[in-house]
Amino acid sequence: MLVGRRQSTLDATAALLPGHPIDIFQLDVTDSLGRERLAAFLDAKYGRVDVLMNNAGRILVGPVGDLETADVSAMLETNLAGPILLTTNLLPLLRQSDRGHIVNIGSMLGDIAMPMFAAYGASKFGLRGWSDGLRRELRHEGIKVTYAAPRATRTSAASAFEHLIEPFGMRLDTPEMVARRVWRDVRKGHATSYPFGIERLACGLQAVIPGMLDRVLSGQFRKIRSETRS
Repeated sequence: MLVGRRQSTLDATAALLPGHPIDIFQLDVTDSLGRERLAAFLDAKYGRVDVLMNNAGRILVGPVGDLETADVSAMLETNLAGPILLTTNLLPLLRQSDRGHIVNIGSMLGDIAMPMFAAYGASKFGLRGWSDGLRRELRHEGIKVTYAAPRATRTSAASAFEHLIEPFGMRLDTPEMVARRVWRDVRKGHATSYPFGIERLACGLQAVIPGMLDRVLSGQFRKIRSETRS
């Protein structure tokens, strides 16, 4: 079942899956009535949910002093409150499945806090913590929880930080690559799904010697700001 805000995108995605029966449901995860309607639809038609993939998200980029209050609130509603509340709405249906599985799509920025992405990263740090708590709470019920942390992905949303890709040395994956990796780890029942590469090393440095990352990332940010102002 495909769920999302934009009907055109839902239709385009469904067209990529010919021969498969697909239900489409237009929904903004921040809409409480919409979430209740989705739960009612799924209950009436299927009576259960096997896998819930929480993939809704907004990207917010910029120095913290330049962020608008409304933008921060909207991002936190979508990135953090949305997945929490949608999972709450669908939990009774996940409990009806003999293979219930919740997948929360986070970000490497939920492990490695970067300047210019501080607010966005905070929403993903929150999602990661919530995933860990949820996994431990539902473990005895047989419901699995996977937290997936892709690095930057080459989608239309990447235009929001295109000017930062080179200065921060960011590596972008294709959506297809991310989807294959996440689904592979979900099928294996892994608690987390992370890419291989420099980001894994950075996670280790963050845990052991975070001061090194402080110096490197602060230096990159200072350079970006000076070039922007010149």
